[in-house]
Amino acid sequence: MNETKVILLTVKEAADMVTGLSQYQIRLMIKNGQLPYIKAGKKMFINKEMLLRLLNNEVC
Repeated sequence: MNETKVILLTVKEAADMVTGLSQYQIRLMIKNGQLPYIKAGKKMFINKEMLLRLLNNEVC
């Protein structure tokens, strides 16, 4: 069986991964509905693949 692992990033990890994006901008993208996320307690997690697709102007 070939399983694909889902990689989740914190807001900080997502911002650190992309030059030019701050944590504030990531949170704003989440708030505006541009970036889907998963909330666990007070933390927000972003699917790494979806973030990369969004940045490459692909449909999520």
